[in-house]
Amino acid sequence: MTRKIIHIDMDAFFASIEQRDDPALRGKPVAVGGSSDRGVVAAASYEARVYGVHSAMPSRVAARKCPGLIFVKSRFDVYKADSARIMKIFRDYTDLVEPLSIDEAFLDVTTNKVGMPSATIIARDIKHRIQETTGLTASAGISVNKFLAKIASDQNKPDGLFVIKPEEVLDFIEHLPVTKFFGVGPSTARKMHDLQLFTGGDLRNADLSMLIRNFGKSGVFFHNIANGIDERPVVPHRIRKSVGIENTFSQDLSTRDEMLTELGKLEKGLWERIKRHGVYGKTLTLKVKYSDFEQITRSHTFADYINDPGLVHQAVLDLLNLADFEKTVRLLGISVSNFQDKESEGPVQLTIEFD
Repeated sequence: MTRKIIHIDMDAFFASIEQRDDPALRGKPVAVGGSSDRGVVAAASYEARVYGVHSAMPSRVAARKCPGLIFVKSRFDVYKADSARIMKIFRDYTDLVEPLSIDEAFLDVTTNKVGMPSATIIARDIKHRIQETTGLTASAGISVNKFLAKIASDQNKPDGLFVIKPEEVLDFIEHLPVTKFFGVGPSTARKMHDLQLFTGGDLRNADLSMLIRNFGKSGVFFHNIANGIDERPVVPHRIRKSVGIENTFSQDLSTRDEMLTELGKLEKGLWERIKRHGVYGKTLTLKVKYSDFEQITRSHTFADYINDPGLVHQAVLDLLNLADFEKTVRLLGISVSNFQDKESEGPVQLTIEFD
């Protein structure tokens, strides 16, 4: 049976909520996030995006690009409440709902609760109910697998709906830029371009052994999706792969002592989270973001599981010695992964419910 997968993506979710709740912001360029020199844009309205403002952009850069930009503080309690209402709508149609974040999800409606044979009709109905319930718009992509559904949802934003039918799959992928492929970031894209791989058609015609030689296991994935093959199921639960904590500082850190002081605070917070979740990992990772926004990570994997805060501290000290501190530091973070439950022999799967 050909699968029917829908990807729903809310349109400028945080910013749209702020514009909904404050009529004075409607039709104006809005950025959710701090306006200080240290601030970062969490979300931007479509009016702001016209000027090149986007999420994760430093606020000072956003303000320079869009002089009339209006900054508003985040209200995550409101965003979470709207997200819960939207996820509830999804589950009226299918239990196979896989949230990717607070504002987007995959739905497998191959068989569904409402008995509708058309995924397109279901998507239209969901979009209508979201707007009726929350006053917000969403864009929907419909196709035979997750890869294509997610690509499709981005085609006609905002308030869009785009369908890639089974018989259209190969033609659609033929001209799709490799930069649109899942897992292709800037460095992978440059490598592909050096190999004269610019489109899905180029990837489809490329020798599989060459792709594996250059991209490892990802080469098989790229080859498959270039041929319209993506068997990944829609999974209703997500597995937590790490527990971590990080902090962006109001002023850059320039000395090792300053960094050790801040890392000591993070270690205490991380250990509390480890105990709260009841999971213990073998791998500790230090994340450093410099003042120029360059980011590095350094990891250490222990032979046994980290079951003592002293081990966390020792690992952090060791990893700190591997980092380059010729530049000042904007952010520090530490995380633990490679989990196992302290009481069990096997690896833990910590599932997160989105109800």
